Amino acid sequence: MIRKTPFFDIHEKLGAKIVEFAGYYMPIQYRSITEEHRRIRKSVGIFDLSHMGEIMVGGEGAWQFVQQAVTNDITPLGIGQVLYTCMCYPDGGIVDDLLVYNLGDEYLLVVNASNIEKDFDHLKSLRKSDDVTLTDLSEATALLAIQGPDAEKVMAKLTDYDLPSIKYYWSAVGEIAGIEMMFSRTGYTGEDGFELYFPAENAKTIWDAVMRASAEFDGEPVGLGARDSLRLEMKYALYGSDIDQTTNPLEAGLGWTVKLDKPDFVGKKALMDIKEIGLKRKLVAFELAERGIPRPHYPIMSGGVKIGEVTSGIFSPMLEKGIGTGYAAAESSGIGTKIEIEIRGKLIPATVIKPPFYKSGTRR
Repeated sequence: MIRKTPFFDIHEKLGAKIVEFAGYYMPIQYRSITEEHRRIRKSVGIFDLSHMGEIMVGGEGAWQFVQQAVTNDITPLGIGQVLYTCMCYPDGGIVDDLLVYNLGDEYLLVVNASNIEKDFDHLKSLRKSDDVTLTDLSEATALLAIQGPDAEKVMAKLTDYDLPSIKYYWSAVGEIAGIEMMFSRTGYTGEDGFELYFPAENAKTIWDAVMRASAEFDGEPVGLGARDSLRLEMKYALYGSDIDQTTNPLEAGLGWTVKLDKPDFVGKKALMDIKEIGLKRKLVAFELAERGIPRPHYPIMSGGVKIGEVTSGIFSPMLEKGIGTGYAAAESSGIGTKIEIEIRGKLIPATVIKPPFYKSGTRR
């Protein structure tokens, strides 16, 4: 059964183009993806992200459990701090990429919508004692993201909280539009922004308040189409396209989330072996030299030989050129390497670049 977020009726009333995504009916766009994309880059936009999953880890053994479940090191996290990390299988394949919130006695894991059930089952399989509790809060939680250079100005109209005191990738608890909730200075667009977590029954109240507060900054609702193009301009990975169980964090350019010097965690031995042997392929970022759109699964070529495959690609609204990512043979992954993307039988010249593609974001 395809599920609906608490904002579904609002999306429908606004005339959004709604599609099935990760088991939910979600708005892909309201106007045009390009216009919504540029709105985020220039001022502010609002995303419904209620399809994302929220899993609470509690109990006396919560810290040790999360530390062993993820590749990054949660030791330095202060209370309220947020960490991006991967969760791996024993063979190093990626279960999911996620956010870990340190809430003091508990840890909130925010996971991808398509992986909620899988992630929860994986975590249950790792639990070895009763001193760890796992609670899936996904259905009861609404998640709204306010993203763009004017995001703090919008938030200032909704709360008396000292917003400048919240650093990037930190969270707080306070009243937003009269409702107490947790909110964080996070996002996946490359711009400043906040993500609001609150009970699903408050969805309409919060939506209306956020839209009123954003009106003077030309704020508007933004669909998942623009969210995808925004994240790709920053070369942020998308689970199911750029990363999955067949890829590992090292080849995916997420080695910075893997702390091999911390005590044992799931996948550590495999990742150490992979690093010692050397990577055979790497996820590269590339720009097309001619007009075109590099679609997923298009061949990456070099000297007439296929060396890889595109995983994500768009015509960038900000750069006005075709950009993409894909796994290429390690020897052809260096910055400045000339490659070709095969598009409908034609080889389009491209260059491997140092990400992000868009370098003027307020958060990158």
